[in-house]
Order: sequence, then C-alpha cells, then structure tokens
Amino acid sequence: MTGSPPDATADPRFSDLLARLYRGIDAPQPWESFLEALAEWLDATFATLIIASPGRGLPGTFITPGADPDHARLYLGQYFNDDPFQNLPEGRVISFGEFIAGKPPGEHAAYREYLVLAGGEQVLAVDLRFGGQFEARFRITRLADRPDFSARERTRFQQLVPHLRIAVGLYEKLQFASAQHAVFRSATEGLGLALLVLDRQGRIVSSNLLAERIMAEGEGIRRAGDAVRFDATVLKRKVDDLLASGSETGSVTRFRIPRAEHGDLVATARAIDLPAIHSGTGALALFLARPDNDRVLDPAAIRDLLGVTPAEARLCAELAHGHSLVEAARLLGIAHNTAKAQLRSVFAKTQVHRQSQLMNLLGALSG
Repeated sequence: MTGSPPDATADPRFSDLLARLYRGIDAPQPWESFLEALAEWLDATFATLIIASPGRGLPGTFITPGADPDHARLYLGQYFNDDPFQNLPEGRVISFGEFIAGKPPGEHAAYREYLVLAGGEQVLAVDLRFGGQFEARFRITRLADRPDFSARERTRFQQLVPHLRIAVGLYEKLQFASAQHAVFRSATEGLGLALLVLDRQGRIVSSNLLAERIMAEGEGIRRAGDAVRFDATVLKRKVDDLLASGSETGSVTRFRIPRAEHGDLVATARAIDLPAIHSGTGALALFLARPDNDRVLDPAAIRDLLGVTPAEARLCAELAHGHSLVEAARLLGIAHNTAKAQLRSVFAKTQVHRQSQLMNLLGALSG
C-alpha cells in the first residue's frame, strides 16, 4: 500500500538476522555474529551492544565486532561513566543528531571528540530497560564520510526492537543460570558431594568431577556413554521410576549403592520440575556421598540442596547439629511456634513426615 512504512520482514536477510540473534544468545561468542549482520543490514560500519547495571563503574557486556580495540579501551576507561548519550526514551530509536539538537555547540564536547576519533557522529541508538536491574544499549554507527541514516533504516531498526528485548532477556537469564550452576557445582565439590543431573531418559546432562571419579571406579554406578548405569537392577528400576513419575519439585528419595571394593555410597535423589517441552534437560539431581563422611552441611548448602528458604535452612542446620527444636529456636532467636511452622514447611518441601526422617536426609546429604 502506498505510503505504508517499510516492512523489515520483506527483506530476505531479515530471517537470517533473527536466526543469528536467537542462535547467538548461547554461542561461544555471544552477540558477535548478530551485531555483524545488524551492521550490514542497516548499511552501517559498526553495531555495538552495551549491557550495564545501575551504579556499576563498567558495563557487564561491551561488544563492537570489527572496531578498533584501542577505541573500546578508550571509551571504557575515559568516557563510559560520563557518556551523555544514554537514558534515552525506552525502546525508541533516536539518533545522536536528535539528541544534541538545539544544544550549544560546546556541550558534550569531550564525547563528540570521542565520536570523531571512533568514526563520526552518525549514530542510531535504542535503550532497553529491564526492571531497574540492568539495561541494554544498542548503538549503530557510520563513519563520518558516509551519509546519515535514512528514515527506512530507522524504521527497520525500530521494527527489530521487540526481538532485541526478548533476546536480551533470554541472554541474561542464561547467564544467571550458568553462574548459579557453576556455584552449585563448586559447592557440591567443596562438600565432598558427587553431583549428577539426569534427563527423563536417564542421560547425564551435568556432572561434577567427583561424580566422574566415582563412575570411573566402575563399581555400583558407572557411565555408559551419556547414560548412567547401576550394577543392581533394583536401583536401576528405582531411578527409572523416579524419572518416569515426574515427582513433585523438591521431593527427595534416599537409597544406598552397595560397593564391596570401593565402599558403599548413599544416594539422595531430588526431583527437578520441568515442563514437557524441556524433556531433554535435567529432571533428577543425584547427590552421592560416602557414609563415613561426618561433615555437617552449612545453611547455604542445605538451602541449595533442599530448595528451602534461608530461615528454614538455618533451622535445619541447628537440628543437624543435634539440638532439639526448642534449643534451635532459642539459638536462632525465634519463637518456638515460628520454628514449628518452619519445620512443617521443610517437611512439605522434602516429603518427609517426622524430624527423625529429616535428620536421616540431612545425614545423607552431608555424607
């Protein structure tokens, strides 16, 4: 229709651009392929992504494929904190020319000098904010000897904004999950716990070094390609049943893995709640420990392993040290009724019914 805005989807390169955007979220070099394609799609010289949190001196992410690394270091070292070209209207594409329109020529002189050094003032920008936790700034730049961006190119960039918002949100969730997982793996290693995460088919999707060492011993439990195998048929059926039943999130089952040569193991299985679409990801976490390990878990480890609140974890830790519920409440400075309510909540989350069962569970987790 005459007079309608340019349609980005009519460009055959747009599908490739979106594929690079979403595929690149979890790539070894996130965002680089997409930013290169974005610069080409908008006939620009460079495309930049900056992800920053409020109050932080440096951004968490700063990527400009193909740019001079010295310019990036200069920007981060001298101009990032005083960059005036930010806090733009959320989600709306704006040019640097619009931003400085009507301002005295000397205003933002230092930043303008940086732009000249980096290539010129032909810049399109969009800022996306995520609940006050962080923001993503996309910048598209042309060298000074090139014409400024046209209305068509600005419209194309604007049409891409909803996709950029989704992709950045997914990227940050993946980064956070990866960091959590690394901390979790490190915590289990430090506690002497072997960790295996299995999918619905019993395949190993994650393991720590101690778990790999135990499986390499080849007794009781072992790795068979990407699957876990148990010597005892009854244990294989038990784990198969746990995987097939889709147990309630956080439900815990404990069993022993007999090993005549290397010593028995106590296995604690914790269900992971996942929708059917994630059937290829972790469904069951297996914690393996040697019964002769007498270490007691600290509250942070109890919280992570059992999925309880920090307050509930502190109560569990006191109980695991042999204190009664009354003594634990006194040591924690809480009312006895509060302690009872927390204990009931822990029972519900761990699928145990008595304090003695909870102590057995905590004993298994600590070794």
